[in-house]
Amino acid sequence: MFRNVSVKRMSWLLLLVVMLAACAKPTAEPPRRLILATTTSTQDSGLLDYLLPGFKEQTGIEVQVIAVGSGQAMETGKAGDADVLLVHSPAAEKTFVEEGWGVERIPVMHNDYVIVGPSADPAGIKGMTDAAEAFRKIMEAQSPFISRGDDSGTHAKEKSIWAKIGATPEGIWYVSAGQSMGAVLEMAQEMDVYTLTDRGTYLARTAEGYALPILVEGDSLLFNPYHVIAVNPEKYPEINNAGAQQFIDWLISAETQAKIAAFTEPQSGLPLFFPDAVK
Repeated sequence: MFRNVSVKRMSWLLLLVVMLAACAKPTAEPPRRLILATTTSTQDSGLLDYLLPGFKEQTGIEVQVIAVGSGQAMETGKAGDADVLLVHSPAAEKTFVEEGWGVERIPVMHNDYVIVGPSADPAGIKGMTDAAEAFRKIMEAQSPFISRGDDSGTHAKEKSIWAKIGATPEGIWYVSAGQSMGAVLEMAQEMDVYTLTDRGTYLARTAEGYALPILVEGDSLLFNPYHVIAVNPEKYPEINNAGAQQFIDWLISAETQAKIAAFTEPQSGLPLFFPDAVK
């Protein structure tokens, strides 16, 4: 059949056959995956379990969650081991973007921090609305306090409150746990001591019978905003930037923002987060 066809022409014919075969039998798209580095508060509060199935249903993208403190989440992004971040440590986030590790900080939601502690309240802080002065009273009374101690957004907020009164907490009364928010709340309850927590995780735990009461709340210093940040693909071209952008668009969409607003603590009906995206 090909007796009179030149070798060069034969090569082109074989190439054409291969190309036609490839077109006739398209390969299936490989499974898609997105790596989200986020805070333990979004995990411990139950928010991710509530939201993420909707993203997979809509896009077909499986989200792998790395739930750590905000600081560690940003380090994960710097290492190119995450595609997108959902964090709540504003000063560190700004540095992350300014140094070129992230593309843009986009508001997603907020809640606030509260100080919880023993019902007996040995430091006498119950009902105060000045978080820094409440911290001062805890320190002066040497009442045991458990810190996250993990470079999380909550730990950064705690340190900023101590800094406001010019204090460096130390001594046997001050415990640096190096643990997640859920774990620290459990420790504080078992030891019957003070700690700082985001309200979302706290409310989620009250649904499970958590007993320590809120003693201090309402200070503007305790505001707790969350932002989503795509890791810069110019730093790591191999990351799933397209998936990250899909995730961001979905997270700040009207539909998902409404779901965030509807996410409440079952017994009280109180919201755990308040949507912030402008869209």
